[in-house]
Amino acid sequence: MSEIHTLFVSPASEGVRERKRRETRQRIAEVALRLFLTQGYDGTTLDVIAEEAGISRRTFFSYFKSKDDIILFGVEADWASMLGDLLKTSPDIAPINAIRDLMVRRIERHTTEQMQAIDNLMLSSESLLARKQSLYIKQEQLLFNALCEVWRQPERRPALRMLAMMSIGAMRIALQAWRESSDPNKTVSSFILDAFNCVRTEL
Repeated sequence: MSEIHTLFVSPASEGVRERKRRETRQRIAEVALRLFLTQGYDGTTLDVIAEEAGISRRTFFSYFKSKDDIILFGVEADWASMLGDLLKTSPDIAPINAIRDLMVRRIERHTTEQMQAIDNLMLSSESLLARKQSLYIKQEQLLFNALCEVWRQPERRPALRMLAMMSIGAMRIALQAWRESSDPNKTVSSFILDAFNCVRTEL
């Protein structure tokens, strides 16, 4: 359970009501992920998730619309954490280096087993795969917005937009290369570094 819990982000400060809602949502997601990993994605029903989480089926829909939303909740929370760190970056650092280093640190927070488990869940559902593609577009836009907050010169925006696109592309290629790799000792973060090195070489 502790490994799954690391996928979620806790705000530094919040009201009691917000904290209780966040904790309930996290509990539902943690229970669901555990069931997905043990019973399979398709084999886990919403009724079982609600029962294991100690809530009603109706209450479940107050937090998530579907099983897909549970998986994407963890991915989006993890991404939001990375963007929060990006906003703290010094504008004196090259943007491409800042993104690369943050992606590597984000990946290294999770074990290979965690990465494989979530990746397998994403690949197990056609609906998740479809939403994953739209998620990349959303991540690209959020990354661009964060870059513009740190590197504020208006004349840099076109380049920052291209950098956001290339960074998401590099991440996608790195994850695909890791998924298809026959070397069990090569980490996901090393594939991220390789992908960004390729971007630099071709620029």
